[in-house]
Amino acid sequence: MTERSGKHMRLSGTNLERAGDHNQRVTLHAIRVNGPITRAELAAITGLTSPAIANITKRLLSENLIQEAGRRRGGRGQPATKLVINPDSWFSIGVNVDRDHITMLVLDFEGRVRARASREVNFAMPKDVEQFFSKGVGKLLAKVGIDRDRLVGVGVALPDDMPRAATLPNQPANYGIWASTDVAALLSGTLQVPVFVENDAAAAAMGEMQFGLGKKHQTFFYILITAALGGSLVIEGNHFRGATGRSGELGLLRGRDPAGHERQIQNIVSLSALYSRLAAQGIRVSAPHELTDLDEKGQAVIDAWVEAAVDTLIEPVVAINCLVNPEVILIGGRLPAGIVDQIANSLNQRLVAYAATVPAIAPVARAALSDDAPAVGAAILPFSHRLLPTRTALMKVKS
Repeated sequence: MTERSGKHMRLSGTNLERAGDHNQRVTLHAIRVNGPITRAELAAITGLTSPAIANITKRLLSENLIQEAGRRRGGRGQPATKLVINPDSWFSIGVNVDRDHITMLVLDFEGRVRARASREVNFAMPKDVEQFFSKGVGKLLAKVGIDRDRLVGVGVALPDDMPRAATLPNQPANYGIWASTDVAALLSGTLQVPVFVENDAAAAAMGEMQFGLGKKHQTFFYILITAALGGSLVIEGNHFRGATGRSGELGLLRGRDPAGHERQIQNIVSLSALYSRLAAQGIRVSAPHELTDLDEKGQAVIDAWVEAAVDTLIEPVVAINCLVNPEVILIGGRLPAGIVDQIANSLNQRLVAYAATVPAIAPVARAALSDDAPAVGAAILPFSHRLLPTRTALMKVKS
C-alpha cells in the first residue's frame, strides 16, 4: 500500500523479523522513488525503526543496489548521508508486441532506457517476434556494454486476445496462432532468465505509475491508443485487475462511427482507424511519426479523426469519472504528442458541459512515457518480481 505524505511517497513496512525481505523491498523502493534520501527520512516514510533502516541500507550497499550520493547539510551535527539507487546494479529487457510493431529496450534500475530497437511490421507472427528478439537482444546489450548475467529478466507486453478482440483492417486469417502461443516459452530460450507477460495497457499504466505522472497521481485511468484501443486502472498506487484480470477493456465498448454504424470503439479510436481514413484519401502512412509530416489534406483527415475520436470517447470518459473518480485520465500510445494533446484538450473542453451533473471531473492529459510505455512497463515486471514490493506483500501491523 502506498500513500502521499508531504513531498514523499509513504510506504508501509513492518518490524516483524520474518518480514525482512519485504522490508528490504519497501526500503529499496522508497529510495528509488524518493532519492536522494537520508536514513532518517526512510524511517519516517516506511515506518521502520532507525536500527532496522541502518541494517537494511547496509545490506543494500553491500549488494551494490544503492550508493551514497553526498551529504545533506543543515541543522546540527554531522550532515546526513543521502542514498540513491545504483542504476548500474541490474537491468531488464522490455518487449512490446502489437499488431503494427515490435519494440525492445534495455531498462536500468533507475528507469532509464539504455538502448532500444523497433521494427514497424504489420501483424507479426510468433516466429517473427522470436527472431527479432533472438537476433537483436545481444546487439542491444553489447551496444551499451551490459553483460547478460546482470539481467533480472524479460518482460513482454502485448494486447489480451490479440487475434480475436479486434478485427483490424488487413488482419491475416492465420493471425489466430497467437491464441495458442506460449509467449513466455517463445522468448525464454535466448537469455535463460525469467520471462513475464502482461497486457499492454496494464504494462503502460505500470510504467507511468513508476516513472511518469503516476508518481504524482495515485489513482488514474490510462487510455492506450495503439493499433487498437486499451485501458487500465490504477487505484491508490496499485494496478487494479478486476475479478478475472480484464478491467479497463475500454476498446471493447460499443459506439457509433461517423456513418452511424455501431462498432467496437477501438475500430473508431485507434491508429488503424486513422490509417484507414488516410488511405481512403490516397495517403499512405507506414509509421506514427510520419503523421507529423502530412500536408494540409492529410492534416484535415487527422483533424476529422480527432473529432470523431472525441465524439466516441466523451461518454466513456464521463462514465469513468462517475464510476472511478480518478485524479486524472491519461492518454498514451504511439500517436505523436501533438495529436494526443489535440484529443486531450478537446475532451477537457467537452467535459465542461458535464460539470453541473457529474460529481467530479478529472482532467485529461497526455501520459509522460509516450510510445515506449508498454515496453518500459514490461521491463519493470522482472524488477518487481525480484526486488520491489508487491501488492500482496506484508503490511505494517499493530500490536
